[in-house]
Amino acid sequence: MDLLRSFAIVVLTGSMLSGCFSGKDWRTASRESAGIAPDPSLTREAVLQVYGADAWGWRGWFAIHTWIAAKRTGESEYTVYDVVGWREYRGLPVMRIARDVPDRYWFGEKPRILREHRGPGVDDLIDAVDEAARAYPWKTIYKVFPGPNSNTFTAWIALRVPELELNLPLSAIGNGYASP
Repeated sequence: MDLLRSFAIVVLTGSMLSGCFSGKDWRTASRESAGIAPDPSLTREAVLQVYGADAWGWRGWFAIHTWIAAKRTGESEYTVYDVVGWREYRGLPVMRIARDVPDRYWFGEKPRILREHRGPGVDDLIDAVDEAARAYPWKTIYKVFPGPNSNTFTAWIALRVPELELNLPLSAIGNGYASP
């Protein structure tokens, strides 16, 4: 009986541990557009979208990574507002504001829209998001837990721009770090 119990424990432990290793390689994981954001060459109206995607690897079982993408009325490209920890290892600020693909797969994980605003009045909302992002106090610091991290950044903006009407999910670990 003890041998059978030991065998069962080994099999269960092995199964759980094997799930920690997806076999995916972050260097080759998709970073292509998921085709969610409106094509800026066809969409004249202002668009602001908050995205979330499962975190890389086993962290994705319980956590997401969030970012914001915006396109003002008539613009032909999106501006992406995000925080990524690996930038710190390269001596770069972890916060980035840049023209980029708004709805990229997050290292193989398909993003989903957490909040979207489109049309009249959204240009003002984008201006408020841009101002809040530029005032983010942890531009060069990243800690997975308890923060500041990518979700802290998105929460920081949501707190300063309540018109976003953004409530991050519980899986946005680190969002409480930005609490007032």
